[in-house]
Amino acid sequence: MKIHSFPHNPTTSLSIALLIILLWTGSLVFMLSLELTDASLWFWLPLFILIQTHLFTGLFITAHDAMHHLITPSLRLNHAIGWICSLLFMFNRYDQLYPKHHDHHRYPATDRDPDFATGGFFRWYGSFVRQYVTVFQILAVAVLFNLLALWIPQTNLILFWVIPSVLSTIQLFYFGTYLPHRGTHPADNPHKARSFTGGPAAAFFTCYFFGYHYEHHDRPYLAWWRLATARIR
Repeated sequence: MKIHSFPHNPTTSLSIALLIILLWTGSLVFMLSLELTDASLWFWLPLFILIQTHLFTGLFITAHDAMHHLITPSLRLNHAIGWICSLLFMFNRYDQLYPKHHDHHRYPATDRDPDFATGGFFRWYGSFVRQYVTVFQILAVAVLFNLLALWIPQTNLILFWVIPSVLSTIQLFYFGTYLPHRGTHPADNPHKARSFTGGPAAAFFTCYFFGYHYEHHDRPYLAWWRLATARIR
């Protein structure tokens, strides 16, 4: 099945999506194979964790673009990549994320928005986690962790797989939900969203330009890597 008038170069979009998957996979395999008994490696651990956190975030952003049909004109391939990225991100289910995300676009910052909650950061983040973390995910992660631990040191699994995935949810929530949608918004702002005020480099490293959130809601047909060119607010 095809989407007519695909909004950008499909080769570029597909290549970027596959590159993120490959980088996440290669980085994780490398880090899980590290011998952490070598004391010289501990200096690099914070950097390694940050890199893997950023790549976890990239997986979710790629799945997000798939929800907007922005990876490839083929809906079947588009959704397949969305499923792959969602499952790699600690067994999220694409078929559950998809309708919730579109409800977020239809009813931003309202009671019908699954991403929205009142209260401060921690209360809102708790609501966010309850909305998206399922018993299936917890069980699947636990089973896979114990299977992998037969061959891979548990320290490596915790440092480079578990911790980065948790940090990535905080990164996605803070820059992609909390900052854009908290507080009040002008009456002429239909998306109830504001955008990150930093430059493109900071916007990329914080959340793949997803902090340019008003632009995303205003032009959901733009892939993440095009949002910086559409900077409005």
